[in-house]
Amino acid sequence: MQENSKRTGIFAGEDPFQIARDWLAEAESTEPNDPNAIALSTVDAEGMPNVRMVLLKDIEEGAFVFYTNYGSAKAGEINQGGKAAFVMHWKSLRRQIRVRGVVERECGDKADAYYASRSLPSRLGAWASKQSQPLGSRRELLAEVAKITASKGVNPDRPPFWGGYRIVPTEIEFWADGQHRLHDRFRWSRGGPKGAWSVNRLQP
Repeated sequence: MQENSKRTGIFAGEDPFQIARDWLAEAESTEPNDPNAIALSTVDAEGMPNVRMVLLKDIEEGAFVFYTNYGSAKAGEINQGGKAAFVMHWKSLRRQIRVRGVVERECGDKADAYYASRSLPSRLGAWASKQSQPLGSRRELLAEVAKITASKGVNPDRPPFWGGYRIVPTEIEFWADGQHRLHDRFRWSRGGPKGAWSVNRLQP
């Protein structure tokens, strides 16, 4: 790994994924709601960007993982372009992490395990929701949930149209608020998902 300036304190370390895990762990004790929320950005077939909040569920050794309906708008855009970006922002800590990278599906044992860990209403809701599709009324949705509950019981399998996405980053930026808006920014970047990282301090 190449580095052009010394990193200390909250920026120290040789593994950006561990730094991200440390920041998230700290945020879990300071943020009032959803410290793992990320603003996920994708691009549609016309090049128009989309962004929405989702919950980050795992920071692996080499990737960031979230789960969704594979029929959703975000999933369609990810499948088409194969890339995504997100930002995590913690107002209480005055920090953020920005990530860009390539995306691959997680539809195996890890997806099964995460689905099984969800509450029963959430598991049934995943079956009932045709995410991002037009809906006539909330009553219509609740009726579908009731129908699914009757047919799937108390231990439903993971829907085949629902699972995870793993973002394998080519760029990670750690940002912390600085006095007089002289913020600290360190960008980790590499040429591809398996390349060596280089780290640069950026201007505020």
